[in-house]
Amino acid sequence: MKLGARIFCCYLIILTVCFAYPINWVVENLRHRYLEGVEDPLVDQATVLAALVGAQMATQTFDPRMLARAFEDAYGRKFYAQIYRYVKHDIDMRVYITDRDGMLLFDSRHIDPPGTDYSKWRDVALTLAGQYGARATQVDEKVSDSSVLYVAAPIQVNGEIAGVLTVAKPSSAINAFIRDARPRIFKVGLLSLAAAVFLSLLVSAWIARPIKRLIRYADDIRQGRRVMLPPLGRTEVGELGAAFERMREALEGKKYAEQYVQKLTHEIKSPLSAIRGAAELLKEDMPAAQRQRFLTNIRQETGRIQNLIDRMLALSAIEGMKNLQRIESLSAAALIRKVVEEKKVVLDQKKITIHINGEDTVKVRGDHFLLHQALSNLLQNAIDFSVQGSEIDIETDQNGQYLYFSVSDSGPGVPDYAREKVFDKFFSLQRPDGGRKSTGLGLNFVREVALLHAGDIRLENRATAGTRAVLSLPL
Repeated sequence: MKLGARIFCCYLIILTVCFAYPINWVVENLRHRYLEGVEDPLVDQATVLAALVGAQMATQTFDPRMLARAFEDAYGRKFYAQIYRYVKHDIDMRVYITDRDGMLLFDSRHIDPPGTDYSKWRDVALTLAGQYGARATQVDEKVSDSSVLYVAAPIQVNGEIAGVLTVAKPSSAINAFIRDARPRIFKVGLLSLAAAVFLSLLVSAWIARPIKRLIRYADDIRQGRRVMLPPLGRTEVGELGAAFERMREALEGKKYAEQYVQKLTHEIKSPLSAIRGAAELLKEDMPAAQRQRFLTNIRQETGRIQNLIDRMLALSAIEGMKNLQRIESLSAAALIRKVVEEKKVVLDQKKITIHINGEDTVKVRGDHFLLHQALSNLLQNAIDFSVQGSEIDIETDQNGQYLYFSVSDSGPGVPDYAREKVFDKFFSLQRPDGGRKSTGLGLNFVREVALLHAGDIRLENRATAGTRAVLSLPL
């Protein structure tokens, strides 16, 4: 499992556990919270009514019949009360009064006749004992939410308890509130969980993004592409990326030096041997013409070594670049014309005809010097493999977001065994005229320029004869 998926799964498990418990706790305790909310006003009602009845008992004006008529009038009234989503049409409250012995004096609902013994009920017994009296009684044992809440208050006359007044409230309204609130709680909980899951997905993707960038960077390095270390932030991943970059530079520097020393030694060995042999022969007496031939050979091999060193210095300079130092908008046609003009003497010597095709308005962004050198190397390569009196085609073609420079000659083409090696350092094929080889650094230089411009270079054999080199650069 990928790191981002693991982080997301961990977040999901944690959120599920953390959300499930509080939501379940709220739902389970919702009824108790509503009962607590109802009990508080019942205490106030019982206390106020008990004070009124106590005042009437103190003046001996308490008349249960008058109180009964008042309640019957109230019970008979119909009204409309919108309490949030709950609609109330009538009064469901019950009030009963007992004397100091717990005997029933008054019942607003006439459930029991006067004189019924209520002294065993918890609300009455506790209140007569001077404590807070309340109880919840289930009316129907088969219905779990059919309970009635009873809250009592003492009726005091001259500082003594003369009886108990109890206010009863059925839980039907509470049940309606709970039925309405429970799905909303679940809905809010699920929406919150969904939002948390979505945010967790974003967070896991955000955490995994620099790691994916680092993976792509490592793959690009493995495939030999010239890429910059991507932005990884100031986290541990960023520090890891910086460590990878330092390790890559150290390994590439060591490998680069070893390869250069080996290849340079191999390439210089041949001209040095030729120079040493010619120098030894010059010690002997020989005709002037032969001596001149050996001196010419020494100069040619010395020039070959000098050319090899110059090209290696140029190549090492471009290989050390992380990105382009100077970028400007360049005319593709002007670049080609200037390169062709520089090669005019060589073209005239081999009587090679140049055909240039492409729009003059096409622009490309890049380093003028490097692109000029790359095109110069491609054209020189085409000239070296072209025979006397042949033709070279140079074309520019804009396709999508890329500009393609193609240089086509009519030479022998690239052998199959050499197609994967032509861009390697010091690899060179024999030229048709004389069998000599170049330094083997020209096409490698072109490839480095292409990579530095985020482009590409490829070499392919033409259908008829010759080779086509295609340099692609992003517009």
